[in-house]
Amino acid sequence: MLEASTFDFLSDLKKNNNRDWFIEHKNRYQDAHQNVIAFMDALITEMKKVDNIENESGKKSMFRIYRDVRFSKDKSPYKTALPGSLKRATQWLRGGYYIHIEPDNVFLGVGFWNPNPSDLKLIRDEIAHDAQPLRNILNDSTFSKTWGALKGDQVKTAPKGFAKDHPAIDLLRFKAFTFMKPFTDSEAQSDDFLYEVVRAFLEVRPFLDYMSEVLTRPLDET
Repeated sequence: MLEASTFDFLSDLKKNNNRDWFIEHKNRYQDAHQNVIAFMDALITEMKKVDNIENESGKKSMFRIYRDVRFSKDKSPYKTALPGSLKRATQWLRGGYYIHIEPDNVFLGVGFWNPNPSDLKLIRDEIAHDAQPLRNILNDSTFSKTWGALKGDQVKTAPKGFAKDHPAIDLLRFKAFTFMKPFTDSEAQSDDFLYEVVRAFLEVRPFLDYMSEVLTRPLDET
């Protein structure tokens, strides 16, 4: 269970994002960090029951709190969130699961944020060939109720090599294919949060499995 004290620490860190304050409150950070690690450990245990997850520990699944400020105008040294991610195992299962823990900004994320050019071409070629399987997933009532609409950067008209009037141009324009599900702070601190996260990740599996098939299909089957 995610504790209220974890959210309190992150809220205070946002107001006091400097090294002196952080060092003075290092014990609070360690408590908050350990709380999220414990949650991630529990999430990994549950997700391994329903998917092939590569992660072995909650600690190694989390991102560092220290910001890379070398090329940023914002020189705040610390992130004000404690996010983590799970990766699907083997070369045949693409995609992963992201969880963002931050006051007033708790959300789950899944998808393909920046597919490389070859992967993007495979996805677009499959959509151009037959978009209906993907549309069936996106239009499923349970899926859309949980995850909403497909998100991601898009080209303005049509990607190179595809007609502007293609029947699936609304999908072909995407350069990234992502979904996000928000939660309130109170929902994230409830006893049911772990269950709700696992349920949401299960409901997005058809999309991840579709993408995995598209991206790992032998070339002679495309």
